[in-house]
Amino acid sequence: MSDLEKFVHDESDIPALIKIGLIHAQFETIHPFLDGNGRVGRLLIAFYLCQKDILLKPVLYLSHWFKLHRARYYELLQNIRDKGEWEEWIKFFLEGVASVSLEATETARKIVALREDHRRIITDRFGRSAGNGLKILEDLYTNPYINTSIVRQKLRISFPPAIDLLQRFVDANILTEITGRERYRMYQYFPYVRLFSDVGR
Repeated sequence: MSDLEKFVHDESDIPALIKIGLIHAQFETIHPFLDGNGRVGRLLIAFYLCQKDILLKPVLYLSHWFKLHRARYYELLQNIRDKGEWEEWIKFFLEGVASVSLEATETARKIVALREDHRRIITDRFGRSAGNGLKILEDLYTNPYINTSIVRQKLRISFPPAIDLLQRFVDANILTEITGRERYRMYQYFPYVRLFSDVGR
């Protein structure tokens, strides 16, 4: 681990994407923890690329690529250990970065389009509640689950207008009530959540 740490911080001429591919494979080979090595190894990828200013946020979801090609992933890592075959691993790793990056770009485009569509719906249909509706919409991109208490706290309004505002979201097919209860209802921003459920399909 000490040697790996030195390699991580070494200012070499190795391109960052190739270097983090090497780091990930070596970390998984060292396997320093009793549990959680896979998760930590995947986090290292995103954090390293953020540290190198290649990513602004740790949003490169390579876990999806590794899961989709799980057998190949383990086979290539084992081939590094048994035969020192690094080139096939690096090729596989870079293919994953490219694939996941394209998916993330497409998802980002869909998010922007969804936001603009829902902003237009709120502006056109919510009347005097449109201003508050737009504030709640922006919050839904941070947390796509909401209830009356959250609306009241965010907007500093009483229960009746909070309930009315949430009902406007439901009527506009922006929010979906997910508890089936009369009281203490929770709502989901389903169109937004669905974008992430569809990734990789």
